[in-house]
Amino acid sequence: MALHSVVPYSLISRNSIISIYTLKTASSVSQSTGLFPKLVKMAPTNAAAWLSEEKKHPFEIKESPLGKPEANEILIRNHALAINPIDGLIQTKAFFPLHYPIILGQDVAGEVISIGDKVTRFKPGDRVLGHAVGLMAGRNEACGFQTYTILQDNLACEIPENISYEQAVVVPLCLSTAASGMFQEDFLHLNLPTEPRTASTGQTLLVWGGASSVGSNAIQLAVAAGYEVITTASPKNFDYVRRLGASLPFDHGSPTVTEDIAEATKNKVLAGAIDCIGTTTTATCVDIVRRSQGKKFVATVKGGFAPPTDGIQVKHIFGTTLKDNFVGKAVYKEFLPRALQSGAFLPSPEPLVVGTGLEKVQEAVDLYWKGGISAKKLVVLL
Repeated sequence: MALHSVVPYSLISRNSIISIYTLKTASSVSQSTGLFPKLVKMAPTNAAAWLSEEKKHPFEIKESPLGKPEANEILIRNHALAINPIDGLIQTKAFFPLHYPIILGQDVAGEVISIGDKVTRFKPGDRVLGHAVGLMAGRNEACGFQTYTILQDNLACEIPENISYEQAVVVPLCLSTAASGMFQEDFLHLNLPTEPRTASTGQTLLVWGGASSVGSNAIQLAVAAGYEVITTASPKNFDYVRRLGASLPFDHGSPTVTEDIAEATKNKVLAGAIDCIGTTTTATCVDIVRRSQGKKFVATVKGGFAPPTDGIQVKHIFGTTLKDNFVGKAVYKEFLPRALQSGAFLPSPEPLVVGTGLEKVQEAVDLYWKGGISAKKLVVLL
C-alpha cells in the first residue's frame, strides 16, 4: 500500500516516530470479536524530496527506502533540516556529475531510531545533530532531505536539552567545512579546539566572512583552539561576530579593508586565513597573508582562484573530507558535546524557519537562491 494513501505526507512530517496501522480485509476479521477488524502494526515508512534528473524543479515528494545503519552508523528520524548553497547549486546548475535520482541535504537534527553494532556513543531516543554525507558516495539513504537519515557516528553529536532541533540543525555542514579547512594536516593544521578553552597560542587567524555560516563556526573553533580572530563582516553584524569571539571586525565593503587589516596584523603572527566567501575575496586574503608574518596559507570555500606564484598556498575546502580522518572525531565527539553543553559554542547563525514538511524544502532552496539572507540559516521542520 502506498504511504500517501494511508497518511498525508504533511502529517508524517510533523510527527515523531510513526507507527502506521492498516485494517485487514473482512475475511480476516477475528471470529472471537465478530465486530472489529484486527489492527496490524507496520514498520515506519520513509519519504524524501527527490531530484529525479538534472535541474529538475520542483523536488518530488515521494517514498524512499528506509536504510539500515552499518556498524558505525546511526539511523535518525529527522525533525529539522537546513539549507546550504550546495543544494541550490546542484539543483539549478548540476554542479557535480551525479547519478540520478538523488536526494540532497546535509544538515539534519532529530531522534536516534537505531544504531549499528559498533556504536557506543548513542542509543535510541537520543536527540542528535549530524552531517549527512551520502551525496558523493551515492547513498541516498545517508542524505538529508527525507524523514529518516543514516549518519556516521563520528559526524554526529548529542543535542543538550536547552537547544532545539531548529537551533541545532544550523551547525553540521558549515562546522565540518570550517574544521576541514582549519585542522586537517593538508590545510591550516591548527591546534584542535578544546572545552575548556586551551591556552592562547599567541597567533591570529584571519576569518574572511565572519557572519556567514562557515565563518560563524570558524570564529568559534579558532577561539576554542587558542587563536585570536580578526574577521570581516558588514557593520550591522559587528556585534554578532564579537559575540562569537572575534576580537576585531573590519567592514568588508570598505575600499581600504585590505590596507586596514594588513596594518592591524603587521605586528602579529598569522596562523593563515580561512576565506568563507570565496572567489574575489581569496585574492584579498592572499594579499594580506603575503604582507604578514606567519603561515602563508589560505583555505577557501570556493575554487576557481588563480594560484599564487610566491610561495603562498591556497587550497579549496571540501566539507566532507573530515569524515575519513581524525578531525571528525576530534570535533564532533571530543569538542562539540562539551562546548554545546557549557554554552561555549553557540549554534550559529540563527535559524530562519521557512515552514514544516518536506514540501517546504523547495521553497527554502528557492528563497536562499534569491539572496538577501544575512546572518541567518534557512531551516525546514519535519
